[in-house]
Amino acid sequence: MTEPGRRLADDHSAIDEVLQELKTALEFSDVETSHAKLDLFWARLAVHIRAEHLHLFPTVITAVREKEATGLALDEAEATVAQLCDDHNFFMHELAEAIQTIRGKLSDKLMDLDGLKKVQSAVLEIERRLVRHNELEENKVYRWAGIVLNEQEQVDLAKNIERELANRPPRFSPEVWQHS
Repeated sequence: MTEPGRRLADDHSAIDEVLQELKTALEFSDVETSHAKLDLFWARLAVHIRAEHLHLFPTVITAVREKEATGLALDEAEATVAQLCDDHNFFMHELAEAIQTIRGKLSDKLMDLDGLKKVQSAVLEIERRLVRHNELEENKVYRWAGIVLNEQEQVDLAKNIERELANRPPRFSPEVWQHS
């Protein structure tokens, strides 16, 4: 796997750690910790998605289009990226609803069982889809970068991805961002 792919795969692992902490907080009905972990999970995933949308996907698709000799079919690459983008939209929509639900309960200073179950159900569905999604990214798109990009293009892509992943929302300190 290329350096850009390794960095994004490592970020998958870091995001999964936050997800596991979120699930634990939800299991214990810890509303405040659930809110904090849900917010962090949402932000970490959004930053990851931004890096892929702004840098990885366009770079790989452009390279596949320009370098037909690689053996990768443009229609397969475009269909795979479209599927991944659809997943990204699903994740962000579900997380936005979960955040809205839990924020509403925080302002009321109580979380009813239905609200908690709704958030927990959404998080579990996101997790199920995220597992398949990450496998597709890691086994296809991340590897394609090594096939269609030369060494300098891979270095440039890795720098761009790293810059995006480091560009966290201001509400998160480096300590919170790096270790949930």
